[in-house]
Amino acid sequence: MSEGSSVKQGVAAGTAMGAAVIMVTVGLLQFFQGLAAVYENEEFVVGVEYLYKFDFTVWGWIHLVLGALVAVTGLALFTGAAWARVSAIVIAAISIVANFLWLPHYPWWSVIVIALDVVVIWAISAWRPNPSDAWA
Repeated sequence: MSEGSSVKQGVAAGTAMGAAVIMVTVGLLQFFQGLAAVYENEEFVVGVEYLYKFDFTVWGWIHLVLGALVAVTGLALFTGAAWARVSAIVIAAISIVANFLWLPHYPWWSVIVIALDVVVIWAISAWRPNPSDAWA
């Protein structure tokens, strides 16, 4: 392995562990955001009507479930197991879609979470725990 490749893998490995921390943090925040939407849906801003508008209780449950999945997948990502990496990429992609749909209600939060999910997907995709096998 060349020195440049070794440096790239070091950065990717560090970023992948950072991605695990990001996933746990974002997952917990989404979980609590969902909890707030389920119990206190009058507190949320109602914006322009959109085609994919759901009741805030439905959004609350979506964020509760997604937040729990993101957090658990982030914890599993610390193992570096292939199933955890693949699951993290899939869950981060689902999180991007959910936050895109949530964009009209909380644009700044949605954009931040989408950007963090993109970082997570890049870090996990670029990281090879075992350089001889891309998905060992």
